[in-house]
Amino acid sequence: MTRTRPLLLVVLAVASAIVALLLQLALGAAGLSTLVPQLTLSVTLVLIAVIVVVLALPVRRATRAKRAPGAPKRRVDPFYATRVLLIAKASAVAGAILGGAGVGMLVELVSRPVSAVGSVWGAVAMLVAAVVVLIAALLAESWCAVPPDDDEKPHGSAPA
Repeated sequence: MTRTRPLLLVVLAVASAIVALLLQLALGAAGLSTLVPQLTLSVTLVLIAVIVVVLALPVRRATRAKRAPGAPKRRVDPFYATRVLLIAKASAVAGAILGGAGVGMLVELVSRPVSAVGSVWGAVAMLVAAVVVLIAALLAESWCAVPPDDDEKPHGSAPA
């Protein structure tokens, strides 16, 4: 499984910012109420970030632990590591999309002639929480990179 590409995250963030901005402008032009991110969304995103890091911690401990000479190597459950990696990748994508949407909403809210301060702070909180999820997910993804076993031969080496 490959790491999440930064270009993908940037493209998703920019696209979701444009979509959120256009959606906000369309809702305002139609006379409907615009979307206002609630504080509970930001709290939920931060909790997701904490959960992702906590789930990845056992994999990091098992792969990076210092062991005494002669002690058996701790094994990592590959299914658990794969599940955590998938959760981390999904959280990174979600963080990029929600962060971009937060930027789009923030641009629309700030460009209003009269802005509601509560709505602006909600969009800022959503943006910050989405960035926290993105960073936590990328950190967890890097923690789930299992180093190769010492007894495995590197690819391309000739048999002895």
